[in-house]
Amino acid sequence: QVRLTESGGGYVQPGESLRLSCAASGRIFSINAMGWYRQAPGKQRELVATISSRGTTNYVDSVKGRFTISRDNAKNTVYLQMNSLKSEDTAVYYCNAQIRASISSSGVDYWGQGTQVTVSS
Repeated sequence: QVRLTESGGGYVQPGESLRLSCAASGRIFSINAMGWYRQAPGKQRELVATISSRGTTNYVDSVKGRFTISRDNAKNTVYLQMNSLKSEDTAVYYCNAQIRASISSSGVDYWGQGTQVTVSS
């Protein structure tokens, strides 16, 4: 089975930085798009950033210029570099990947377990 394992969350002050990592393991033929979502208390889960297999990126407006998504295909890993963090970035962050288990398999969405990011003075 496929598993996504997240790391890198923590408690930081406004203006500081964090880097999240998410590594996929298990039966993997290929990984298509990867992304990061977040959910704050009382709010809907929102898409933060995505990156295609070719490296094309997209970001929600609120993080543009501050966050950078990247991937290392050799390690089946996606990263989210978060700079100039604000209190409104506080949320549980989830990684997502669309993965094919074999050449004959369709892509299936997988989710990480979530990692808490807290930004507070």
